Amino acid sequence: MLGIEKENQSSIREFILLGFGNLPEVQPFLFWFFLVIYLMTIFGNLLIFLLVVADRHLHTPMYFFLSNLSCLDTCYSFNFLPKMLTNLLTGERTISVTGCLAQYHFFCICASIETYLLAAMSYDRYLAICRPLQYASIMNSRFCFRLMVAIGINSLIFNVILVTVVAQLTFCGPNVIDHYFCDLYPLMKLSCSDTSLFERFTFCMTIVFTIPPFLLTLTSYICIIVTILNIKSTTGRHKAFSTCSSHLMVVCLFYGTLFIAYALPDTPTLRYLNKIISIFYTVMTPLVNPLIYTLRNKEVHKALRRNLGKVIIFLSFVT
Repeated sequence: MLGIEKENQSSIREFILLGFGNLPEVQPFLFWFFLVIYLMTIFGNLLIFLLVVADRHLHTPMYFFLSNLSCLDTCYSFNFLPKMLTNLLTGERTISVTGCLAQYHFFCICASIETYLLAAMSYDRYLAICRPLQYASIMNSRFCFRLMVAIGINSLIFNVILVTVVAQLTFCGPNVIDHYFCDLYPLMKLSCSDTSLFERFTFCMTIVFTIPPFLLTLTSYICIIVTILNIKSTTGRHKAFSTCSSHLMVVCLFYGTLFIAYALPDTPTLRYLNKIISIFYTVMTPLVNPLIYTLRNKEVHKALRRNLGKVIIFLSFVT
C-alpha cells in the first residue's frame, strides 16, 4: 500500500511551462526578440571577457571582477534563453522535473554569486575613491582571486545543500507552472510533500546571499557619494562619479527588479506583471551589463581599438 502511494506521489515526470502561451499571436515576435537578445548577450559578454584577458592595460581588479560578471551573465543566458526559445519555436512547453530543478539550482548559484560579486565591485570602487592610498595594498591580484574563489565555494556549498533538500520533494499534480522558468514559489505550490524544511532553508539562504552583500554595497556607495560631494573641484567630482556610475546602474537594475519581483504577492492579476519584471533580472540584465560598461568606459573603448583585430580573428575561429 505504501509502495502504491509512493508511486502515485512521484507520478509527475514533467512540468508545463506556460511562459507567454496566452498570447499566441505574438509568439513569432517573441522568438525573434529573445533570439536577438540571446545572441547580443553572448557576443557582448564574450567580447568583454576577451578584451580583459587579451589587454594588459585591463589587468586591474575592477576589470577582473567585470570579466567574472561577464562569465556569470553568459551562464544566466545559457540557463534561461535556450529553453525559452525552444518553447516559443516549437510550442512544446514541457520540461522534465529533473531539468526544472536543475534550472532552479543553476539560477540560485548564479544569483548568489552575483550578489557578492556586485558587493566586491562596489568595495573596489569604495577603496579607489575613498581610500586611494590603501587601494594597491588591499586590492591586489591574489586577494581578488581568493575572494572570487571564496564566493564561488560558498555559493556551491549552500546550493549543494539546497539540492539535497529539494530532492526530497515529491510532485503529484498539477504540473502547470505559470512562468517561463522554474522559480521558487511555483515549485513550492506544486509539491505535494511537506515544504517547511525547503521554505526555512531558502529563507536562510536568501538572508545570507542578499542582506549582507546588499548592505555592503549600500554602505560603500553612501561613503562614495559623501566623498564625491566633499570634492571641491567640479572636474574632480565628475571624474570620481564616472568611475562608479556604470556599476551603480547595474546594481540598481539588478536589485531593483529582483526585490520587486519577489515582493509582489502571488495573485492572478499580478502574475503576468511578475513575468515581465522577471525578464529584467534574468534576461535583460545580462544584455545591459556589457552595454553599460562599454558605452560609458573609455578604457574599454581604447582596449577595443587596440585588440579589435585579435578579437575578430578569434571569433572567426570560434564560429
